[in-house]
Amino acid sequence: MTLRLYTHPAASQHLTPPGHPEQVARHKAVLEALADLPLDRQDAPLADDAELLRCHPQAYVDRIRAAIPDQGLAMLDGDTHVSPGSLDAALRAVGGACASVDAVLAGQARSAFVAMRPPGHHAERETAMGFCLFGTVAIAAKRALDHHGLDRVAVLDFDVHHGNGTQDLLWAEKRAFFASSHQMPLYPGSGAAGETGLYGQVMNLPLRPGSDGAVARAAWGRILDRMIEWQPQLVIVSAGFDAHADDPLAQLDWQDQDFAAITRAICDAAAHSAAPVVSCLEGGYDLAALGRSARAHVEELMEHAG
Repeated sequence: MTLRLYTHPAASQHLTPPGHPEQVARHKAVLEALADLPLDRQDAPLADDAELLRCHPQAYVDRIRAAIPDQGLAMLDGDTHVSPGSLDAALRAVGGACASVDAVLAGQARSAFVAMRPPGHHAERETAMGFCLFGTVAIAAKRALDHHGLDRVAVLDFDVHHGNGTQDLLWAEKRAFFASSHQMPLYPGSGAAGETGLYGQVMNLPLRPGSDGAVARAAWGRILDRMIEWQPQLVIVSAGFDAHADDPLAQLDWQDQDFAAITRAICDAAAHSAAPVVSCLEGGYDLAALGRSARAHVEELMEHAG
């Protein structure tokens, strides 16, 4: 069974100012890195409001829709911009994640990767921030729980920045285990080890600047031991590649092979409970490192899919 890839040209219609790290070229870099792989390529569909409302109130959705400009750019906060194509791109990022959940739970694929932008893991219930508009992976997790009736979903985040939005959206969701490794101190400033969720189902492992792959693998060993005890029926990954040593926005020292090793460990841990794996692109701002790391990640997901 091949890995299913969800993407759409709309990802390149979400524009940001010149010099902004979350740029159109990120999408191109990922797709070029995956171009020769035998993947089941699918268009990411548009999510409707019903999916967004699993995590965000209607007033927030309406506010984002109203903020989209007819031309040019608009700012939602100091580093989060939108253009005329941004809403379509964000809805397809959510739609691709939800379609991935549907596909793996229907047995159409064993693993799936969503190569879309903007990212989503910083978007809180009523706040767009950190380049993110909607809580993509949290929405996908809620679809698995509420639409498909699962009892236990694990959401894992190895982006260098803490997934404050995912944590916010799943803080009181006792059916979802959320775990994150991230540099600290660093934007957005959350993710201390003492932040454990309303039901103790949140696990944060902050890493000091300069932490290398060996430290990362040890941290993920602890996370995955906990996840295996959880016995998830589905694993959803926030796949950010900005912990790479070459990334300009942070100071961790991971290499391409560390993303491969952590992904392999996630897939091995998921296999303990026969859980399929869905992965969604988050950060990664050095284009060459992003492409290489995304490919290493997808190749390991392909092994799981096989």
